[in-house]
Amino acid sequence: MRDRTRTRMMVETVPGLDGLTTEMTTWRRDLHAHPETAFEEERTSDFVAEKLRSFGLEVHRGLAKTGVVAVLRNGEGPSVAFRADMDALHIHEETNLPHSSRNPGRMHACGHDGHTAMLLGAARYLTENPVFQGSIAFVFQPAEENEGGGRVMVEEGLFERFPVERVFGMHNWPGLEVGRIALRPGPIMAAYDIFELTLTGRGTHAAMPHLGTDTILAGSQIVSAFQTIPSRSVHPVDAAVVSVTQFHAGDTWNVLPATSVLRGTVRTFRPEVQDMVERRMGELASAIAGANGVEADFRYERRYPSTINSAGETELARRAAVRVVGEGAVDLDPMPSMGAEDFSFMLQKRPGCYIWVGAGPSDHGRNLHSPHYDFNDALLPIGVSYWVRLAETLMPKAA
Repeated sequence: MRDRTRTRMMVETVPGLDGLTTEMTTWRRDLHAHPETAFEEERTSDFVAEKLRSFGLEVHRGLAKTGVVAVLRNGEGPSVAFRADMDALHIHEETNLPHSSRNPGRMHACGHDGHTAMLLGAARYLTENPVFQGSIAFVFQPAEENEGGGRVMVEEGLFERFPVERVFGMHNWPGLEVGRIALRPGPIMAAYDIFELTLTGRGTHAAMPHLGTDTILAGSQIVSAFQTIPSRSVHPVDAAVVSVTQFHAGDTWNVLPATSVLRGTVRTFRPEVQDMVERRMGELASAIAGANGVEADFRYERRYPSTINSAGETELARRAAVRVVGEGAVDLDPMPSMGAEDFSFMLQKRPGCYIWVGAGPSDHGRNLHSPHYDFNDALLPIGVSYWVRLAETLMPKAA
């Protein structure tokens, strides 16, 4: 098995991190062992708030139920926000590690435990080494997975209570080598939508299909037709994914059910493509259902917008990244991901940049959302160093 901690790139972390890295590792593994899912991050929120208070920071709680925001003020100057996500996933862990989940059916399978530990480490380091003038809001967000905690924090007044000028986030990225950082201006992650299609016909004996209307047949045709949208309705240089992930129909062998339900997800980057895909899905569902003599009830819900980095803030993030991993290890043109991020809601309100930090090989199932995934602790000093260098890049030096 490969050594995940081996760093091939030349990484220059900020000085004095040895002891803090050991502490962050302890924090991260404690959080990993006690995963909590969307808006239920009570223990996690308590853990984060207690650490932040122990650093001497001003701590605020209650946004989006379990969110935590700590503010570090050091004189007059710019005000920025650094964000980490805290929630876990509904996955049964299969790593068999000493710090495996103690909460059955819940797991930190996306590295939010590591993101939280790195931002806590940055908060402590910057509190002890306030080399800048200005203010930093450390935002610990709940419910990134599926439930839009970032949207809720914004709606509940995040930027009114903490009027920052810019906002920044990061995510560990398996498959990208440890010691590399990837970022790009413009879209870096896709919009995330969901859909549900209910087909209603006349159920009948499976041996007498002519007496009913077959919702399974209609649904099967619709599944195939949906796949023609990316290939025939979307411009070839644009991107779209339409995935039917659920097909619920029937309960036994010899009955054609009166109802079938299809559910799934759509991913796009441009709003015009998003609009067109939604429209075409509704048209195809209605037309094919009608041709099969069944009724279609199509529901489409827009969950997360595309994550779009602003050009100026991406350049500032690049400068900070170069100071940590070097010019040659910063990828400025990574292929955008069709995955989604609710940090996008914060970027809709404030300019900013979202980066990917290399997490090493993704073999042996160690990819995001896998039951075999575990955050690579070798990233902890890299993440803290990026946050520190970003603070120094964004704000003037302390007098």
